[in-house]
Formats: sequence, structure tokens, C-alpha cells
Amino acid sequence: MEDIHHAEHVPQWKKQEVEEIKELVKKYPLFGVVGVAGIPAKQLQKMRRSLQGTAFLKVARNTLIKRAFDESSEDIQKMDDYIDEQTALIFTEQNPFRLYKVLEQSKSPSPIKGGTVAPKDIIVQAGPTGFPPGPILGEMQAVGIPAAIDGGKVVVRETKTVAKEGEVVSQKLAAMLTRLEVYPMIVGLDLRAVLEAGSIFTPDVLAIDETKFLSDIMLAARQALNLSVSAAYPTADNIRTIIAKATTESRNLGIYAVVLEPDIMDALLGKAYSQMLAVASAASDVNEEAIDDELKETLGARASSAAVATESTVTETVEEKEEEEENSEEEGMAGLGALFG
Repeated sequence: MEDIHHAEHVPQWKKQEVEEIKELVKKYPLFGVVGVAGIPAKQLQKMRRSLQGTAFLKVARNTLIKRAFDESSEDIQKMDDYIDEQTALIFTEQNPFRLYKVLEQSKSPSPIKGGTVAPKDIIVQAGPTGFPPGPILGEMQAVGIPAAIDGGKVVVRETKTVAKEGEVVSQKLAAMLTRLEVYPMIVGLDLRAVLEAGSIFTPDVLAIDETKFLSDIMLAARQALNLSVSAAYPTADNIRTIIAKATTESRNLGIYAVVLEPDIMDALLGKAYSQMLAVASAASDVNEEAIDDELKETLGARASSAAVATESTVTETVEEKEEEEENSEEEGMAGLGALFG
């Protein structure tokens, strides 16, 4: 009886709000709970417009959202845990990762208000401000900003941390930061959780480094290809590589085992010729008369070619070293010139 009595006094607009939320949850394959605390109404409307075609944002009271969840399936009831402070719901047909990326990209810097806790160290960079000399100089100094007059303008003499993370920002400092166009706050829809097909995704899962992710996929693809080639597991993607590898290995085996096949005869003859010259050279070292004049002439020509190649390499190395020393001297002189004007 108490429940019936209570239900009779629930305003019709609240009932409609709850039913609308329940219908939206059924309509979309994915929905998320987002925080909207601290977002000015004007910026919230702008975000709403920017999401058109991608997602639908529904702002409602926490009590009504919770009631809609509680009157839905068990999976949806789990989203109660993410209702906190000012909450809104976002509905989309995109995947959770795409939704998270869209919401993160929609965030923008915003001024900080007096009495707000600094979300991170607030730093004022050194440099000109564009303000003419006047009372602002003392006002900046009063809030801890090292200001001075230079060239008819107010300048910040050095980079200064004016508020540490976790500190409460005073009204005067907040006003001065706004005048200096230092916006420490990042305002946007803060995605707390997403429900898709019974699975809940939180920001720590959805925040993906796309560059690293792509690099990991490419590395995995290369490693998979190498493994399949090494294991000789043929697929449409690796069959050419496997055949080329098999061809090379069979050719090398044929040369090593001296298999007389037309396709490797040139390599076998070249190998035999090199071995013959090596034997002739060893024999000549022991007894010059052990080889005939034709072999001596061949070995001599081979030695001359090797000597020329070695001399050329040495010359190139010396020239490179001299060039490096000259460049080093020139750089040193230039450095001294710059130092002493």
C-alpha cells in the first residue's frame, strides 16, 4: 500500500523521464555514464551539437537515472556504481573505444575558478604579457608572479609554478590566470563507464595509445610471418617467401654436396676454381716450381688486384679522416669567433 501511495505522488514528468531513459537504453547497442560537473551550460550545449551524428547526450537527475537502471536488466543495474555527482548518459552505435576517443578530443582548456583545487601544477611561463604598465604589475606580484616592466610592457621575468597540484587556488590568482589566458582546467564529458553487450568498459581499458597499438600489430604480423616461414606452414600470404627460401636452401645444399645439376654448374665451377687457386697458392709458398707459369701469372694478377683494392680502401679512410679533422678545425674556429665576437 505504501508503494502504491508513493507512486501516486510521483510527478508525471519524472515518470516520463525514467521511461525515456529505459527506451534509449533498449534502442542503442551501447551507452555510457559521463560526468558533467563543472561544465558551463553554454559549453555543454556546444558539446551536444558536436556529437550530432555520433552520439546522443541525455542529461537527467541522478535519482531518475538510478531508477531507470534499477527497472532494467541486471547488466544495466551494474552501471549504478558509476552514478556520482552530476551525471549524464551518452548513447551511440559506435564501439566503446571510438566513443572514448571522440569524448577525449572534445575536451578543451578552461579558466579555473577561485576556491578550486588545482588539477595539476599551474605554471606561468616567462615572457611578455601585452599589458601596459599600471596596477596590474602589483597585482601580479601579489599572487606570486614575478613581473616587471620591460620595453614599455609588463613581462613575466621567469617561469614560475604559482600553484601546486592539490592546492586550492585563491580568487585573486584565478582572476589573474584568466587575464593572462592561462587555462589550467580541461573541461569535457568525463566518461566513467560504458556498457556494451553485457560488458563494462572503463577509461583505463579504453585509453589506448594508437601509435603503439599499430606498431605492436605490425610487429606481431612480421613475427607471425617469420614463424610460419620457418615452420614451412604454407598460406596465401607466405607461399612465395617459403618457395624462395626453399630454392635458396636447395641451391646451397647442391653446391655444398657437389650435386652436378645444370642450374648450379656455374657456382660449382666457380667454387672449384677458387679452391684450385687456394691450393696453387699454398703449394707455391712451399715451392715456387710446384706450379706452372700460367698459374703463377694468374696468382700474381689476383694478388695485384687485392693490393689495389686494399690501397684504395686505405686512401679513402685517410681522406675521410683528414676531412673530419678539417671540419673539426673549422667548427672550432667558428665557435671561437662566436665566443669573442
